[in-house]
Amino acid sequence: MRVPGVLQGRPFRARRDHDDNVFELYFRLVNSINPRHHRPLACILDLDGTLVDTLGDFVAVLGRMLADLGLKTVTRDFVEHTIGRGSEHLVRTTLAEVGAAPGLYERAWALYQQHYAAVNGEHAAVYPGVFEGLDALRALGLPLAVLTNKPGEPARELLRRKGLDGYFARVFGGDEFARRKPDPLPLLKTCEALGTPPSATWMVGDSRNDAEAARAAGCPLILVTYGYNHGEDIRAVPALQHLDRLDRISAGRRA
Repeated sequence: MRVPGVLQGRPFRARRDHDDNVFELYFRLVNSINPRHHRPLACILDLDGTLVDTLGDFVAVLGRMLADLGLKTVTRDFVEHTIGRGSEHLVRTTLAEVGAAPGLYERAWALYQQHYAAVNGEHAAVYPGVFEGLDALRALGLPLAVLTNKPGEPARELLRRKGLDGYFARVFGGDEFARRKPDPLPLLKTCEALGTPPSATWMVGDSRNDAEAARAAGCPLILVTYGYNHGEDIRAVPALQHLDRLDRISAGRRA
């Protein structure tokens, strides 16, 4: 399905002032069609805020990083509203929040990576219903992939530590493509790796980043309501389904 306004091969630029009317019209069109006609051939799932609650990890890692730099800490609310656009963005935004000089970034980034490798998963928990939901999708024979803005290696390690790695045919991090979500490129490349068209590949996420990427790539969208989404109510974003648990996903049965 081709989405109006998306030019193939040209970088997508997320704008806070994007045309909400077009955004809502697209998903109303998708929702107006009988869901039985939208049985997926594959599913792409976000990681942080969708499969695993990693907020505690980010709070701990940023706290250690800032302590090493002799800087004041940031609040848990700040971290929750900031995560989702990649680790580099998180570190830069955190440094700006505490008034650090921009030139401190390289040292801060090295410390962040060091502490994240040590902490990864220690303060994180798989959301209720995730194992059951993944079992149900796998029982339908659907190939599954993880697509996250988190760097690929810590993402794969987190999945391994939480016993989720065996569910996924592919795992892609934010450092493995030229652009990150909300740009559609990572979704299009993941669909290519799965061998399924975007129109039959569901994107399951927790944020407007996931929604904007899905809209631009032409992927039907499922949103979970328990994630982060920068402090905004994700239920205001149109989707095929809004789920309070992943095991309540309705993917139908393949013929």
